[in-house]
Amino acid sequence: MKDFCMIKRLGPGKRLSQASIHGNTVYLAGQVPDEYSGDVKTQTKQVLDKIDALLKEAGTDKNNILSATVWLPNINDRDAMNTVWDAWVPDVGPARACVESKLADPAIKVEIAVIAAIP
Repeated sequence: MKDFCMIKRLGPGKRLSQASIHGNTVYLAGQVPDEYSGDVKTQTKQVLDKIDALLKEAGTDKNNILSATVWLPNINDRDAMNTVWDAWVPDVGPARACVESKLADPAIKVEIAVIAAIP
């Protein structure tokens, strides 16, 4: 008999779920701000707050993030985004990629997806 783990979905929808849990790992969908107004710092804070809430719902927190991917439509916003990111992450940050990419709406200045362990 094949061993398998059930997949639990958080915030499920037809197109995507906000998070998927498999075993002791949670995979968050790319998170964008709820309000598209504001600069990249404001939007990054909103996104990180959403990530905190989803991680809590999954039974973990930012201290258990294994990997993060950050998308910026303007890579020149990296330093401003990093100011907010650096204040948010624990003493040792997770593996991370930060890339320039066109996002779904031109008003979105940052999107972040994370993978985290569930202790």
